[in-house]
Amino acid sequence: MLPVAILGAGPAGLTAAYLLGKKGIPVVVLEADPEYVGGISRTARYKGFHFDIGGHRFFSKAKEVEDLWTELLPDDMLVRPRSSRIYYDGKFFTYPLKGAEALLKLGPVEAARCLVSYAKARALPNPSPRDYEEWVTNEFGSRLFEIFFKTYTEKVWGMPCNEISADWAAQRIKGLSLGTAIKNALFGARGTKGVVKTLLDSFRYPRKGPGMLWEACAEKVKAEGGEIRMGCRSDGLDWNDDRATWKITYAREDGSREVLEARAVVSSAPLREVAESLSPRLSEASRTAARALKYRDFLTVVLILEDKQLFDDNWIYIHDPRVVVGRIQNFKSWSPEMVPDPKMACYGLEYFCFEGDGLWAKTDEELVLLATRELTQVGLAAPGDVKDGCVVRQRKAYPVYDDDYAKHVETVRSELEARFPTFHPVGRNGMHKYNNQDHAMMTAMLTAENIAAGKRVYDVWNVNQDAEYHESGKAGASSLGLRDVPRSVRAA
Repeated sequence: MLPVAILGAGPAGLTAAYLLGKKGIPVVVLEADPEYVGGISRTARYKGFHFDIGGHRFFSKAKEVEDLWTELLPDDMLVRPRSSRIYYDGKFFTYPLKGAEALLKLGPVEAARCLVSYAKARALPNPSPRDYEEWVTNEFGSRLFEIFFKTYTEKVWGMPCNEISADWAAQRIKGLSLGTAIKNALFGARGTKGVVKTLLDSFRYPRKGPGMLWEACAEKVKAEGGEIRMGCRSDGLDWNDDRATWKITYAREDGSREVLEARAVVSSAPLREVAESLSPRLSEASRTAARALKYRDFLTVVLILEDKQLFDDNWIYIHDPRVVVGRIQNFKSWSPEMVPDPKMACYGLEYFCFEGDGLWAKTDEELVLLATRELTQVGLAAPGDVKDGCVVRQRKAYPVYDDDYAKHVETVRSELEARFPTFHPVGRNGMHKYNNQDHAMMTAMLTAENIAAGKRVYDVWNVNQDAEYHESGKAGASSLGLRDVPRSVRAA
């Protein structure tokens, strides 16, 4: 039996590989990274210190996802307290906001301005907000938008808020969010039918970081007879319609090239790249649409310093335009085992950028100096505290939700489904969808079911279409993610 080829050994790719293997379907995983599995959920290492790339809380409303995490890593999942703050105007605000603290730190004049702008937004709402700024202002008022949304959002995306699609706000802020927490703190909390929504106060986390779970998953895939070929980047996907098979051409790290024949392809590779590598070629309209898709990259500058216990949050959001850093992680707060010396602390300063721009082009030494200076500037270190540092670069971390992204994705998706029945995009970059780790896994879980059934039982593209904020509610509360994944209307 020909194997299923899986492009990428991130959460989606490895989930698909593991579940297909359990069903007796052979798999071959091609991973471009020569060392790490896990994709953006990998754990990088430096001198015994472990780093989470972006921060990954293991929490899902889908029972199947929670159960799979337990199955993959039954004895090494810690339960960790959730703790985050916002840095704004030289002050740290607990997140979710506490009413008294927020009012005190904002001050009576600023609080009044927030109330007035909120009242105006509710009295004169925009009936059809088109962009992120209009959507957030509509919900929370212009002043709350300016204080707690504009600076951080523009750091993350590298574009003005009025150029970001309202879809982004609708997907990420709906239900419960930073804005809702602020709104509740200032105006009183309200939930559905009188029930106040709250963020989770704890989450599970692997002892040595998220990569520990995906490394365990990779070993289980191999134990089932699957292959994981590291340092292998695919660049040719040739579909034989008569035989209903694929030939995947890929390059190894040493420059040699090989061909893999497969019965189906599960792809978490960036949709923009996939569209150019297919044969027969996609239409010019689809390739043009794919080339218009954009991605945001980021850097984590890791700083090692003596632990003076200046903060114990998982991370702090930096809403301050005077510094470039967007978020600061404390890896010891994710898991003490991430830091080998208990006398030391290890922080990750996250810088959002585009590959090749001025920030990305800086040397590691320049970035460590920048991060050291900014960590001191926000009051989380003193001059001379930092002893060492390194840089982790993450390409294509976030699919960009600009004005036309949905139209472009739909153009590519429609032609893929019409012409390549056994090609299955999954995960964040595979679908150009800014979903979370558990949602990426769910796309893979349902894809495995579709492949085993030989038809589209589930419409994987509906995962997370109508989800509430992902950290509200109860872990494992839904079965098979059906809140997020309706039955397919395209079933064969």
